[in-house]
Amino acid sequence: MMHFSPKGFPPPSGPLDPRRIAQHGWNVLRGDLPTPVAVLKQTPLRNNIAWMKRFCDRWGLSLAPHGKTTLSPELYRLQLEAGAWGITFASVFQAGLGFANGVPNLLIANQVFQPIDLATLHGWQQQKPESRALFLVDSQQQLGLIRDWLQRHPQASFEVLLELGVANKRAGVRDDAQALALAREIHRTPGLRLVGIEAYEGGLLAPDEAQERAAVGHLMARIAQVAKACEQEGLFETEEIILTAGGSTLFDLVALLLKPTLVEPHRKILRSGCYLTHDHLHLERQFERLIQRTPSEGRLQPALELVCHVASTPEPGLAILNLGRRDVAFDQAWPKPLQRLRAAASPSRTHHPPVPQAVPAHWAIDNLNDQHAYLRYDPQAGDPAPEVGELLLCGFSHPCTTFDKWRWMPVVDDTYTVVDAVTIHF
Repeated sequence: MMHFSPKGFPPPSGPLDPRRIAQHGWNVLRGDLPTPVAVLKQTPLRNNIAWMKRFCDRWGLSLAPHGKTTLSPELYRLQLEAGAWGITFASVFQAGLGFANGVPNLLIANQVFQPIDLATLHGWQQQKPESRALFLVDSQQQLGLIRDWLQRHPQASFEVLLELGVANKRAGVRDDAQALALAREIHRTPGLRLVGIEAYEGGLLAPDEAQERAAVGHLMARIAQVAKACEQEGLFETEEIILTAGGSTLFDLVALLLKPTLVEPHRKILRSGCYLTHDHLHLERQFERLIQRTPSEGRLQPALELVCHVASTPEPGLAILNLGRRDVAFDQAWPKPLQRLRAAASPSRTHHPPVPQAVPAHWAIDNLNDQHAYLRYDPQAGDPAPEVGELLLCGFSHPCTTFDKWRWMPVVDDTYTVVDAVTIHF
């Protein structure tokens, strides 16, 4: 229940159940929500969920999408209902949202070692023995901290994945001989069970696709080789060995190149999270490369947009929008204006919602302040200039750093009528 009015939400007269939000008949284009507001588009959202399911089915993969992208239990539910094995998280704090909302398999793709985090995971096990929470181990130092805690709590038990890493990139064991030695120590540790191998290939993104494929292929071969060595030594303690990689840009290469030769049952898990909403710039460019490498049925579609207004037109060629760094991602690219709805076109609630039009190609946002965007345009181009009160629909890059700026998002149909809502818990 919502007991307050978060950004982009009409002040309610009382608590509002997000599941009943469609009863209000709100429409974003009609001005029923204050701007700026981030909206999830229902049709692309459903398309993306179906696309990823087809992709995973085609390659015999399971999916544990990265929950840090959205931190939204309503979106987790959609992903699980579509067949996701579990949800990935970056921390025990984030995984707590999944645990509280019934996610059966929590994959913490990070090193856990703090006593308070270990105690939290142990507490979850006691509350819900049927749920699983797996985390990563990549060093003897981390293992030593876990051992110290387990000696004080001998009744506790954890499932862990051995993380392999790449030089000058993120965490993970760099040397495979050291990785195997660490796996042996995990196996010798009471209260720890090695259940699989993990790696992250997203840092291998490169301008040259041949270099990219070779680097990802080498990492996937390492996963297969270390897993095989662990299996031969009997180091895994699980009914099903887990092999997992797959960020949001190179997951197709993981599907193509991860080819284990294990005897025991095993599960290959992708962890891509951004597929759910995709975006209009960075991920869209990467997806063009993906479909050239691995042609597929259909394509991912941008499902998240930012709706704002022109607030000021202080000089020819410049319009100031009420959209800023506190509302949208700016770490990979500036937002991109997509469509406009001129102020005179705003209808009353008794009329059908209007249809926005594409903005002129020369319109571009080239800077953001905390609460403002700078829209540049050519005043001599002959197109109607931006006007105060005009509504704009904007795309962007990087959903992860857009979701974290909101506490809720309306889900809209193709006419931008609000049909549902999700809550966000950063």
